[in-house]
Formats: sequence, structure tokens, C-alpha cells
Amino acid sequence: MCGIVGLFLKNKALQPDLGRHLVPMLIEMTDRGPDSAGVAVYRNGAPAGWVKVTLFHPDEDYPWAGLERDLAAHLGAEVRGVPRATHYVLIADAADEAMRRWLRQHHPEVRIMSAGNSIEIYKEKGLPREVAERFKLAEISGSHAIGHTRMATESAVTTEHSHPFSTGLDLCLVHNGSLSNHNRMRRELRNKGIEFQTDNDSEVAAGYLTLRLREGASLKEALTDAIRDLNGFYTFAVGTRAGFAVLRDPIACKHAVLAETDDWVAMATEYRAIATLPGADQAEIWEPVPGRIYTWEHN
Repeated sequence: MCGIVGLFLKNKALQPDLGRHLVPMLIEMTDRGPDSAGVAVYRNGAPAGWVKVTLFHPDEDYPWAGLERDLAAHLGAEVRGVPRATHYVLIADAADEAMRRWLRQHHPEVRIMSAGNSIEIYKEKGLPREVAERFKLAEISGSHAIGHTRMATESAVTTEHSHPFSTGLDLCLVHNGSLSNHNRMRRELRNKGIEFQTDNDSEVAAGYLTLRLREGASLKEALTDAIRDLNGFYTFAVGTRAGFAVLRDPIACKHAVLAETDDWVAMATEYRAIATLPGADQAEIWEPVPGRIYTWEHN
């Protein structure tokens, strides 16, 4: 049992307050996921030709400045970073794969949580309120975000096993449910070049979508194929640079709620998370149809 929340801001005037609205939603899902919490936020797109990565090390005093300096010297590129608790958001005038290769070779103790143009991922063990305070999530601006509170059932309670999972550029996934064929799918996806950092079944779902997108599928096509290929029960919320998508399994084992106003679109495992939003009492509210893919994107 886990909790999912998502918030997509249609009204750009609300973007400075994205975190302030997202945090109460996340806290409302505490009883569904007291083990860990995390969010993926889309904001502050990197300049054209640059890449943004979110890095993690458990030591809040990790020498990020030295890593940044050495990376800039190795790549011969401009590199800038900002720490946020145990995470470090870094942008560089360099190719994503060149940066990954250098980090693997020289700093294997550092985890890459996300990479792309605008995605930032923050996740940690602990109660959602504690995680939100640690990362100062209420201060974060952005266009859209998805969040997750985890109650571990099949894998360890660690920062790495927390959601969201990101296995492709600007792509992430959170999941409430369980996949029964994730071990076989992980082997198949690894053989096709998808990298995994954990044994979590939800990371396999993220990897599956990454592969299908690399093969040229649209997000809707990739999710349609996931209904066929991923066995189990689930509600997925998927973040992309442009927006987010929601999918429940065809037999609807895991419930979810969607709501929309002129200013925002929100999803949550339970309505009480949506009820924290301004104007929720005037929103159109519905239960997503099993097996139907819902997407919202910025132009």
C-alpha cells in the first residue's frame, strides 16, 4: 500500500507555489506510505545542449564542490550545481552519456537519481513531512510534479528503493501496486541496454517505458503496450518534460482519483490529498477508468 500524488499547473501564475501546494498532498498520504517519500519536479529547464542531473550521496557534507570542479576540468565544460540536503542538482554544457561515464569511473559512490532538461528528483527515507522539510520542498517552483509515499512490501527501505524512479531523460514513474513478472522483464530490458539501480519492481516499469520511448513509441503507445506486457496490479503516474500521465490496470485493483479545474489537474490515491488544493471544492472529480490512459501536457 503506497500513496501517489500529482499536480499539473495549467495556470502559469501558480508555478511559484507548486511546492507549497504539493507538500500538503504528500503529507496526506503518510498513512499509506510512512517508510519513505519522494517527488519529481519539472522546472528551470537547462539551456539547449546542456544536461541537468540530480545526484545523491547519504552524507550531507559530501564534497560536491570538488566533484563539480573535477567534472568541469575533465569535460572542458561549464558546470554549475546547487546542493539540497543529500542531493545535488548539477547542470553542465556536456552530453548526458559523457557525464554518466565519468561519474561511474571516478565517483561510483554517487547515485544518479535523474537526468534530462528539467527534471529534479528528491527522495529519502522517513515520514513524508520529514522528507518535505529536509528538502525544503514547499519552496520549490515548477510547472508540474508527481510524488510518492512508500510502504515497502517487496524490497528494502532505502533511499534508492524510494520512488520516483527515473530510467530515461526527463522520464519518471511512481507506482502503487505490485508486478509479478518484473524479474523476467528486468533481464530482458537489461539485455536491451536499460540500466537499473535496484531490485524494485516499479523501476522495471520505468525501464519498460524508457525502452519503448527509445524505440520511437509515444508515451500513450508505450503505456498501451505496458498493459499487455506488465503483469500485476497497479496505478502508475508518469512524469515527462511536457506533463504527466495516469494509468490504472484493467481490473482496477488500485484506486485513484483525478480532479481538474481551470487552473490545475491533480491526481491522488485518495481524494483527501486533492482536497488540500485551492478550488478543490469547485473541481470536476472522477475515478479514472481502468485501462484508460490519461495525459496532460503543456504546449
